[in-house]
Amino acid sequence: MLDRLNEAMDHIEHHLDDTVDGAVLARVAATSEYHLRRMFSALANMPLSEYIRRRRLTVAGAQVLAGREPLLEIAVRYGYGSAEAFARAFRAMHGVGPGEARRNGAVLSSQPRITFRLTVEGSSSMRYRIVDKPAFTVVGLRTRVPMVHQGPNKAIMEFVRGVEPRVREHLESLSDQEPHGIVAACDDLDPSRAEGTELDYYYGVLTSRAAPEGTTALPVPAGTWAVFTTSGPAPQAIQHLWRDVFTQWFPSNPYRGRPGPEILRTRLSEDGTQADAELWLPVEGEEGA
Repeated sequence: MLDRLNEAMDHIEHHLDDTVDGAVLARVAATSEYHLRRMFSALANMPLSEYIRRRRLTVAGAQVLAGREPLLEIAVRYGYGSAEAFARAFRAMHGVGPGEARRNGAVLSSQPRITFRLTVEGSSSMRYRIVDKPAFTVVGLRTRVPMVHQGPNKAIMEFVRGVEPRVREHLESLSDQEPHGIVAACDDLDPSRAEGTELDYYYGVLTSRAAPEGTTALPVPAGTWAVFTTSGPAPQAIQHLWRDVFTQWFPSNPYRGRPGPEILRTRLSEDGTQADAELWLPVEGEEGA
């Protein structure tokens, strides 16, 4: 998987002054575009589109300082339709406009080319199982929240605190399949998975029953799921599990992510400092696996 990702990085370098098509890039990486974007975001800690933009502005910056070509020519080469649009993007990354940079020989920022390497740690193993699950429905309460990669998600905490005990009890009575009990389901995530982007958050249960009045239903088709478990400090253990799945498990196993909700069942200690968690991710086998 990492070799294929590096081939995709080579493809980007050869097409910085051309269109970098996500579908073509996914074919180079021998995976789906959905999984490629998710994997890149987890491994590089930035969206794929942001990396391409920063690489283009890095190369463009060197050409601006070289002073051999008109600024508009450089702007068009790297995908900007006007000198003004190029100047805005250039200033956002480098802190100075292209004209001023050329006149004064400014110090510019640089986005290094990314290369993926495997680090073998071997200090721990991941507990997982693969489940083929029939179609089901997530039934519960829904809200829109920002993505938070580290630390508590205050929007989610406030939303959950607002759920009345009787509503929770009624939802729990509808649960008729695993993961049993109240779960958190995240859906309609931004492909970049960038900090602060929004997603649909469901506080509910998995069920085959109809959604009661006042709740929201999310139908989920049949498919394969990878199920991971962890225990440890909350919320760090859960956030680290999410990270490790994409940085360690996917590169080492013949599966890739597919569109669908990501489901988390959590049980907290009485003081809320420790968590036992089960993470369900929709997956499919890699082609040829």
